[in-house]
Amino acid sequence: MMNCKTFALAATAVTLACSAAADTSDKRIALSNNYAGNSWRQAMLTSWETVTGPAVSEGIVAAADAFTTAENQATEQAAQIQNMILEGYDAIVLNAASPTALNGAVKEACDAGIVVVSFDGIVTEPCAYRIAVDFKEMGRKQVEYLAGRMPDGGNLLEIRGLAGVFVDDEIHAGITAGVAEFPQFTIAGSVNGDWAQDVAQRAVAGVLPSLPEIVGVVTQGGDGYGAAQAIAAAGRPTPVIVMGNRQDELKWWGEQRDANGYETMSLSIAPGVSTLAFWVAQQVLDGASVPQDLTVPFLEITQDGLDEGLASTPEGGVANVEYSLEDAKAVIAGAN
Repeated sequence: MMNCKTFALAATAVTLACSAAADTSDKRIALSNNYAGNSWRQAMLTSWETVTGPAVSEGIVAAADAFTTAENQATEQAAQIQNMILEGYDAIVLNAASPTALNGAVKEACDAGIVVVSFDGIVTEPCAYRIAVDFKEMGRKQVEYLAGRMPDGGNLLEIRGLAGVFVDDEIHAGITAGVAEFPQFTIAGSVNGDWAQDVAQRAVAGVLPSLPEIVGVVTQGGDGYGAAQAIAAAGRPTPVIVMGNRQDELKWWGEQRDANGYETMSLSIAPGVSTLAFWVAQQVLDGASVPQDLTVPFLEITQDGLDEGLASTPEGGVANVEYSLEDAKAVIAGAN
């Protein structure tokens, strides 16, 4: 049994469980990431390094290397996975550019005896493991919240994420389901914000002149503050903008609340889900019985929890939860 160490992750103290069997001490795990152009992805990579670094130094695994493609292209990520196969990694933790376009490369990895654990951007190849939040419910819940705030409904602006990625498709499907459930709302316009504030700001600024009055903005994360800036620059009234747990969004929300009582909500998948995927891969390598599909709750911040959420989120970062080995075991046990 190894000695456990407790270390600080931003504002959250996380205990690294050290009960891993020595069976994985010679195993090498790689992270394949398709995109790092926003604060969520950067926080995800930071969480990976913070949690896997001690796991390597304490001998739980031999390596936990992270790789990000230069472009958000499935062909480039497929080539990256094929290189990992040639490099002899024992497991690949994957945030995928496409739910289907990487299936061939994933199947090659599985056929080579490599464990593949996809998260956030998951893949549909049956041999892979998948870790996701209920993204569809994330989208639907936004419309439900707006219905509670504005029973008479109105026009909504939808800001989507990266086109073609599983997460974007699922959240959009949830928003569509929400509008069907609460037909007093209409999606008056839709733009792609790529989960990045600057992209979202430009996209919203471009579409606003063609839109009627907007009462709410439904989002995917990383886009709320950019939308707020574009709407303010256009001289329009500020609608209820659903936020995505980014620090700049929470800060703006707090400033508006203090100035005029502004109310909204914020929700997103925690970037630290990458650390859960790491531990799940380690557990599979260690011989644990793990279901192919695991679901974790999304992280929600309410009006009452805004101050606490903002206080625990680093400047430029994202509200986060990171996972220990014991957390992973609990998630696995709950799914079995």
